[in-house]
Amino acid sequence: MECFGAIGTLLGCSAGAAVCGLLFAAFKLGLLYQLFHKTETKSPRHGGESVAEVLRAHGVKYVFTLVGGHISPVLVACEKVGIRIVDTRHEATAVFAADAVARLSGTVGVAAVTAGPGLTNTVTAVKNAQMAESPLLLIGGAAGTLLKGRGALQDIDQMSLFKPLCKFCASIRTVREIVPTVRKALAVAQSGTPGPVFIEFPIDTLYPYHLVSKEFTVKNPPKGLMGKIITWYLNNHLMNLFAGAWETRDVSPLPVDIPQATDDQVQRCIELVSRAKKPVILLGSQATLPPTPADDVRLSTCLPCSNSMSRGMLGKNSPIHIRQNRRDALKEADLVLLAGTVCDFRLSYGRVLNRRSKIIAVNRDKTQLLKNSDLFWKPTIAVQGDAGSFLVRLSKGLKGYSCPKEWPQSLKAGDVTKENANRAKANEKTEHHLNPLKVLHQVDELMAEDSIIVADGGDFVGSAAYILRPRGPLQWLDPGAFGTLGVGGGFALGAKLCRPESEFYTGCLLY
Repeated sequence: MECFGAIGTLLGCSAGAAVCGLLFAAFKLGLLYQLFHKTETKSPRHGGESVAEVLRAHGVKYVFTLVGGHISPVLVACEKVGIRIVDTRHEATAVFAADAVARLSGTVGVAAVTAGPGLTNTVTAVKNAQMAESPLLLIGGAAGTLLKGRGALQDIDQMSLFKPLCKFCASIRTVREIVPTVRKALAVAQSGTPGPVFIEFPIDTLYPYHLVSKEFTVKNPPKGLMGKIITWYLNNHLMNLFAGAWETRDVSPLPVDIPQATDDQVQRCIELVSRAKKPVILLGSQATLPPTPADDVRLSTCLPCSNSMSRGMLGKNSPIHIRQNRRDALKEADLVLLAGTVCDFRLSYGRVLNRRSKIIAVNRDKTQLLKNSDLFWKPTIAVQGDAGSFLVRLSKGLKGYSCPKEWPQSLKAGDVTKENANRAKANEKTEHHLNPLKVLHQVDELMAEDSIIVADGGDFVGSAAYILRPRGPLQWLDPGAFGTLGVGGGFALGAKLCRPESEFYTGCLLY
């Protein structure tokens, strides 16, 4: 655009404006691009192949879908390059399954659905992924590039629908845009605070030239000059749609930007923790995110911990894991480390924190890092960075430090008291129905060490959260802060594909 303005200045106002206008029109119509890039009208290739190439280069193994005509080329191409296509019976299930894959594999989960109602059916699942901070790519079909807003089948304003839900939204306009756009979307999904991204593919960007060209043929064009203009415009649009489409492009992953704590911040936290007598760590789901393996985080954790979204991080019977008495521990603690944990309703908006405690908050998202800090709590040190790598660095700096043994022992004793009370309730007889606490205790005793628990439900799952003991990191999956019901089928499907050797419990019923 600046070059057009420079030309206008050199040629004078009126002549320059005319030239600039012509150049701008040529640019918008793709005429300038077509001068240097060929349109291969005989090529049988299609846009779905470009999508598949990028996904394969990024290590994507599964695409979840409910098949539709708008997106069929993507599915066919993915299958040809070895990406497994998993068909579901509802679009929300496809997104929930992709969400589970993202959490368990450390890669981006991918779902592909058809236009219009296919996409609207995913809204709840996409919002859940946003609030659970799961990196997810949603591929959606769309009406043809020239038919948007003209009443085509399943044509709605999909971009406006997904912009509030996704970190990145894009609509493909030409086939040559597919590779760079998909690469960017996959990088954005994993950068900063992970989350969903959305790309819509107009149907004419996915099918091969010889099929698309038939749709651009005007059977009875208007006579005279107007007919010639319409025919030229349609032909030019078609040629620009495929211009440079099959030129060699880099499909490798772009760098992922993950915020990290500074050395100074880590050192300040080390000094603060080393003076604490009653420290407590609250582990959030961000502690399980790449690039730091969950096992490294687990091995580096040496302070008493309570966790919610990262259940299982410390295994089944860790002496520093506080499962039952989190509220009491927070009241007594003189230092609390919020490692990816948010002060939302799950922490009573921060009211459970002792105002006299030193509080270290670590979160990739600045908004979540300081949520409700203007009302009920104040961080002593707030670090916008990755929780997992922060904990590993903190542990290295705390070598030789350990809090007084009486502190974790007293917390564990409180846990034992509460667990005995729960078991007593489980042994109470019921007149007509099963005692749910008894069922949960028996499931916990029977679960194999590699079992994955998929929590889908309300009160029953609330009870399961403090009775069932996940055996290791990433062996408990629940919807997260959004509290979505109906995630069970999709989560179990995605998790089973990632961990085929594991047993699965969904809603505490064996699958």
